[in-house]
Amino acid sequence: MAINQKQVLTLQQKLSPQQIQMIKLLELPTVQLEQRIKQEIENNIVLEEDERDPESEEEPREISVEEYLREDDTPSYKSRINNYSKDDKQRPVYLTGGRSLHEYLVEQLGYRNLSDRDMRLAVYLVGSIDEDGYLRRDLESVADDIAFTVGVETTSEELERLLGIIHQLEPAGVGARGLQECLLLQMDQMTLASRAQRTARKIVASYFDEFAKKHYEKLMARLQLTEEEFREAIAEIRRLSPKPGNLYAEGGTDTTPYIIPDFILDYQDGQFLLSLNSYNVPEVRISRRYVDMIRDMVGQSGVVREKDREAIQFVKSKIDSAKWFISAIKQRHDTLMRTMQTILDYQRAYFRDGDRSKLRPMILKDIADRTGLDVSTISRVVNSKYVQTQFGIILLKSLFSEAMQTETGEEVSSYEIKNILKECIDDEDKRRPLTDETLMDVLNAKGYRIARRTVAKYREMLGIPVARLRKQI
Repeated sequence: MAINQKQVLTLQQKLSPQQIQMIKLLELPTVQLEQRIKQEIENNIVLEEDERDPESEEEPREISVEEYLREDDTPSYKSRINNYSKDDKQRPVYLTGGRSLHEYLVEQLGYRNLSDRDMRLAVYLVGSIDEDGYLRRDLESVADDIAFTVGVETTSEELERLLGIIHQLEPAGVGARGLQECLLLQMDQMTLASRAQRTARKIVASYFDEFAKKHYEKLMARLQLTEEEFREAIAEIRRLSPKPGNLYAEGGTDTTPYIIPDFILDYQDGQFLLSLNSYNVPEVRISRRYVDMIRDMVGQSGVVREKDREAIQFVKSKIDSAKWFISAIKQRHDTLMRTMQTILDYQRAYFRDGDRSKLRPMILKDIADRTGLDVSTISRVVNSKYVQTQFGIILLKSLFSEAMQTETGEEVSSYEIKNILKECIDDEDKRRPLTDETLMDVLNAKGYRIARRTVAKYREMLGIPVARLRKQI
């Protein structure tokens, strides 16, 4: 077979590294943007934080080394008014600073007179307990981890004995390996004085599966209880906590998630005022000393010495990169404001009072058509972004909903159907909850053309269980 060589002309669309970085900047929420800017300041030696008013900053542009030499020699301190200290920055206020759950458990272990070996193993077990208070790993795996990390050979039986000691600690139920064990541990630390409490323990210990599946009639028949007695026993079980870790609230951690809005929307005297929340985002500028360094290297003759050529080229590349980064930040600001203003105009009725029934059906393409931006750009803008309004902080993505048609042909938002669905379930007879098919008939009777599978989808989105699990006595 002969080998042939030929030329083929193809056209491919590829993103430049700068475009990829711009896309990543667009996706970042305010908190991560602050971290990204500080990271860029650390990586690029010519960037520094700017204390000047950002409105007075000129738009970055491409300039040559000769233009660097013709910059104004006016000192920067003469062209700005600095009425703020470097300390005038927003800092998180921690409402709690006590012990964590694990520290509290280890402190209680210290009063148990354990040997050094038992104490080391028990502390490791405590470290395996999650924030809800559960030990969700089997003891054999924990024993293997202890052998590798601590260097202590142990068995699941020895860990079971130490776990029994942890089960006696507060909060009650901590260290349980499942919901049933958690509820039983809490009951074991109670004085079962009433018949309802004793019946409740019997239900959890012997009939937990039937109780979880809400087979109430079968349970009443087996236990020979009246409806009133069974209701009292169920009330005792509901007083217990399914997440014992939440019972301990003294400790506070710096990793507690705080929602910092990306936009701030004020509504006063019938007028909207939209702004980008950039209070804690540092303004950046190009350090003047590196421009002065280039000027010193070039000198009055304008001839670059051979030994300085590489240094000038390095500094110039860093300055170009810095100017692009500043320009990308500004472009991000313009894109976000442009998109959010369009969303505000589209959902103006909703933003006046926060009534979700006034939300118009809106998809990404609706905003893309009005802004002239691509759908993927709108998706990146609304992803993980929040807006602070007079009625709360709203996730932008939650404002988008598909349109549904009524029998009259009118388009309504899926939020309206979800509200009606939630009202129907709230008003239902809990002894005979409405099935998805019945809910479909109710919505069709109200003029909303909707299928049963759509009802099930909206019910799951609302976090509402199926009819069998909503049944109450």
